[in-house]
Amino acid sequence: MPPLLDLLFPRHSLTGAEGAFVTAEECRQIIPDPVYEGTDQLRAHGVQALDALRAAVQYHHCPLVQRAVHTLKYKRVPALHHFLGALLADAVPPSPTFGERPVLCPVPLHWTRRFARGFNQAQLLAEVVAERHTLPLWLLLVRVRQTGHQARRGRSERLTAVQGAFRVHAGSVPQCVILIDDLATTCATLDACAQALKRAGVERVEGWVVARG
Repeated sequence: MPPLLDLLFPRHSLTGAEGAFVTAEECRQIIPDPVYEGTDQLRAHGVQALDALRAAVQYHHCPLVQRAVHTLKYKRVPALHHFLGALLADAVPPSPTFGERPVLCPVPLHWTRRFARGFNQAQLLAEVVAERHTLPLWLLLVRVRQTGHQARRGRSERLTAVQGAFRVHAGSVPQCVILIDDLATTCATLDACAQALKRAGVERVEGWVVARG
């Protein structure tokens, strides 16, 4: 019978399911390769409300990040958020160029997904970035309906799935918000969040993600 500690805290190695697991030691080897997309670039790709996007790495250029994100989300190893959050914090400006001090806001999960997973990876990442950059973190958004898995959907399907999926909690809102998430592919989810925030009165919304797909 395996030792009790191995049952409680299983070792996550490269020989895990389909090679998806990644070790903490490997995460330390990841070097930021920052990505920035401004408003003009985003609008040219159909992103309507998000004003800028920053990422620590290009998803398809960094297999270690691919495996780390997969391990964090689907193999439920929340401890990896320390490494991925630090990677993101190192890649974004230490003093964001906003007229007013921005507020960090993690992209929310639907409560059923949050319950099944046990955590929201975006919130874990946001907590690390908030601490590293001394920025406030507000849970401004709620996902009002389940949108399903986006990974296998095309752009138009993703846009349809997240239409009207987010709303802002009642109360005052900041002028500037930075959305935090693990991955941006089409930016459909980030843009839907940004649209909800701007309808509520937010003036500028950026997205900061670990990887740009």
